[in-house]
Amino acid sequence: MLSLSSLLLSGLLYSQLTWAVPSSANRLEPIFARQQESCNTATDRSCWTDGFDINTDYEISTPLTGVVRNYTLTLTEVDNWTGPDGYVKEKVMLINDDIIGPTIYAQWGDTISVQVINNLKTNGTSVHWHGIRQLDTNLQDGVNGITECPLPPNSERVYTYIAHQYGTSWYHSHFSAQYGNGVSGPIHIDGPASLPYDIDLGPFVLSDYYHKTADELVIYTKTNGAPPSDNVLFNGTTVDPTTGVGDYAKITLTPGKRHRLRLINTSVENHFQLSIVNHNMTIIASDFVPVDAYTTDSLFIGVGQRFDVTIDADQDVDNYWFNVTYGGGGLCGSSNNPYPAAIVQYDGAADGNPTDQGTTPKDHYCVDTMDIVPVVSRTVPTSFTASTDNTMDVHLDLTAPTFVWYINNSSEKVDWNKPLSQYVANNETDYPSDLNIWKVDGESQWVYWLIENDPDSIFSLPHPIHLHGHDFVVLGRSPDANPITQTSYSFDPSLVKGDNPVRRDVTMLPAAGWLLLAFKTDNPGAWLMHCHIAWHVAGGLSVTFLERLSDYRAGMNATDIDVLNSQCTAWDNYFPADDPYPQDDSGI
Repeated sequence: MLSLSSLLLSGLLYSQLTWAVPSSANRLEPIFARQQESCNTATDRSCWTDGFDINTDYEISTPLTGVVRNYTLTLTEVDNWTGPDGYVKEKVMLINDDIIGPTIYAQWGDTISVQVINNLKTNGTSVHWHGIRQLDTNLQDGVNGITECPLPPNSERVYTYIAHQYGTSWYHSHFSAQYGNGVSGPIHIDGPASLPYDIDLGPFVLSDYYHKTADELVIYTKTNGAPPSDNVLFNGTTVDPTTGVGDYAKITLTPGKRHRLRLINTSVENHFQLSIVNHNMTIIASDFVPVDAYTTDSLFIGVGQRFDVTIDADQDVDNYWFNVTYGGGGLCGSSNNPYPAAIVQYDGAADGNPTDQGTTPKDHYCVDTMDIVPVVSRTVPTSFTASTDNTMDVHLDLTAPTFVWYINNSSEKVDWNKPLSQYVANNETDYPSDLNIWKVDGESQWVYWLIENDPDSIFSLPHPIHLHGHDFVVLGRSPDANPITQTSYSFDPSLVKGDNPVRRDVTMLPAAGWLLLAFKTDNPGAWLMHCHIAWHVAGGLSVTFLERLSDYRAGMNATDIDVLNSQCTAWDNYFPADDPYPQDDSGI
């Protein structure tokens, strides 16, 4: 018998809604009207609908709505494009003619269906739905070389998946470093929250911004350290620090009200420290995980991470700087803009730049906070013993003609013309060693991964580690230390915590330190885990978990395989014969 989720994805149960694309002039939009009866109000956001609230285990139960949210993303390429800071870029890639793609809105339990049209001139593409669990829908994960072949120019496909989680995320190309050229946008999935608030301001996207193309920067970073960003974009806009060209993004607060702001770091390299002059922020979600309210005067947000925060408009009606700073002695990234900022403006305040610059927040040392507590608790066994089967040593080889990143002496490089999913569909097991596959067996078992950051090197960098298909628990991490000191730490079992540890899908691997992560084998598929710094994953810093192979293969139906093979045939007909550019990096 077909499950309700299968019916939703097959289109047998269908309620079609199409939402207008938000304009670039007004990205901070209110949430839409609910499609089901809800108890969720400004005084109690913990409730959602009958039988579902903030304490519902969303990995087990989903309020399937029968609603399908339809979107179309059209990728185009523009030469000699004038950016928000007035600089003319040689080339950008836009989604629906904008530097930030449209927000994908949905509600918890909806089905999301996105038509992706590739009108780029020469590049293939694939679109990954960052942080989306893709429960039993691995082939919708959007990772060329792993779950699909790239989508060639002048073609299109549809991705369809269920919003089993709620909160804030983003989507982006997974075709080399292509998202750094502009192929990304926010995701907003409405659901319950751990703290009441009056107004949802929607996604607020922060990103490093470069005048050179991502392709040029990948080539540069093969033999050089990462360059500083030229600027920082706040919801797609910024001001040039030298010329003053451009506009500060504005976040409008209503006096006396509590506001929810959905922060997303879509950078290719820069991690940010965020603070608002004279205001605290209260964290209510980290990535897609609701957490107990945690108030802070500043927070660190690594590449790929999201924080949902509330801000109380309890100060004088005025304008206040929303500041970005860098910590870790420059090892968290840097920018040619010395003071990247947006403006928090109270409704009723006169236009103008704030006068109080504020104070520099504490240095977060390029690591995210471990002080947040998930609302839905997990207890994870901590009887972990390190071995070659569960330990991953990250290493940068500086002796080769170009820099190469390794995990346990293997650097991942995918074959765009034959993704791992095709091997599985065809019952082939002669996987190329370049796929850096780690097989994971057993049903609903906790599996543990100790990641050590260049333990034998004289110099290492922090890395934002992102896992597809799962949230992981962060069972332990080396002590916080300024990365510039390169203080080396070996795994310490006394720092392991299994009682409701931090849970998310991106966390920082400290420089010269270690991380102990775990996830439960409850989602068969081929799942990438990688550093989310574009130059590092382009250089091979990733592994692929092949989870429950027989169940993964059994879950592929004939339609899935036909779509997979059809897209690969189209790509084979295009690449390499008609593509002027060879694959010269990992491909992801």
